[in-house]
Amino acid sequence: MSKKLKIGLFGFGVVGQGLHDIIRGQDLNLEIVKIAIKNADKKRSLDAHLFTTDHDEILGNEEINTIVELIDDADAAFTITKRALISGKNVVSANKKMIALHLAELVALQEQYGASLLYEGAVCGSIPIIRNLEEYYDNELLHGISGIFNGSSNYILSKIFNEDLEYGVALKQAQDLGFAETDPIMDVGGYDPKFKLAIATAHAYGLFINPDKILNVGIQNLSDNDIRYAREKNFKIKLVPTARKISTKQIVTYVLPKFIKTDDFLYNVENEYNGVTVQAAFADKQFFFGKGAGGHPTGAAVLSDIAALRYDYRYEYKKYHQHNGLVHTDNVNIEVYLRYTHEYTVEKLQIENISERFSRNDYKYVIGNVSLKNLLANRDLLEQKDIFIAHTGRYTYTEQQIQMVAEEEVLFN
Repeated sequence: MSKKLKIGLFGFGVVGQGLHDIIRGQDLNLEIVKIAIKNADKKRSLDAHLFTTDHDEILGNEEINTIVELIDDADAAFTITKRALISGKNVVSANKKMIALHLAELVALQEQYGASLLYEGAVCGSIPIIRNLEEYYDNELLHGISGIFNGSSNYILSKIFNEDLEYGVALKQAQDLGFAETDPIMDVGGYDPKFKLAIATAHAYGLFINPDKILNVGIQNLSDNDIRYAREKNFKIKLVPTARKISTKQIVTYVLPKFIKTDDFLYNVENEYNGVTVQAAFADKQFFFGKGAGGHPTGAAVLSDIAALRYDYRYEYKKYHQHNGLVHTDNVNIEVYLRYTHEYTVEKLQIENISERFSRNDYKYVIGNVSLKNLLANRDLLEQKDIFIAHTGRYTYTEQQIQMVAEEEVLFN
């Protein structure tokens, strides 16, 4: 038998309301006891007695055994989650920034106090990628995980490439539909997918990576010239977070716009949909597809976690506890397309092995190799409006990395 869950819900926005819609009318052996909100004066469709602005009314309620945290504020979300875990209450969260920034501490709190924190809804909406990394791939050697993790930026890029909309018009549509915020930089700047990538990497490889160590470059500087170049090559541009094994012991992570070919799974992932590609040593390449934004898709992922708590499910963080010797590195060269204005940009980034170059008064670009370390060291430069960079999908390994990858492939193929 599953145990009865008495839920304290923090946040009644798009996802909170979506979750309530899904739960309503179903016999799930759970009850929402209280909902914490910020604005007590706002008119709501539910009984006013169900709502409170006092967090202690939920966190201090011994009847409530489960906290569902669905607020935007990462700092407040961490305070709520930490207090709940310390008091022995299980927590379900969809706050990817909070989890990515504090994952090591949150794991330690779960182990110390015996509570469980689940967060499937924090990564790629309705796609059950965290549970699959935890369970299906728990004994699998993963070569890489990448995809489209942000529905807002993908919606914008879909409208640009499929309907010829200008960037500003596509962004306004995304904002009007609720996919993008008034200040969209978290989405289009690659911060949101970076937090999600940090969480996914913890479950894929057992590495808890500070998000500040992960390069994120967004699509906010995309120009008509960049779009024209991609179309001439029969590519689409997608914002792609990547965690990739470059040797038996080294993992690289980054978020970059990427030229996507027609034979790539991600080529046809459009609008607010997300897609995740997992490249495994034994299972080979597998693809997950689903809605990455919206109250009901994310609410469904949250409900899946809530339902799992009825049977005392918890993440085991198996690869983290294995102490497998993997390390995070920026010691890899990748091939990029760089559109720029001033020649010192190419020099400062130390672009090498340039295979293609074009220059006219209003448009300059090169295609060549650049160190991920140099990109990380020049983040501020990459954010300037006259610069756009995209990954071509090709890497340049050191001789040692080539040898180590070759040895692993022989061992497991």
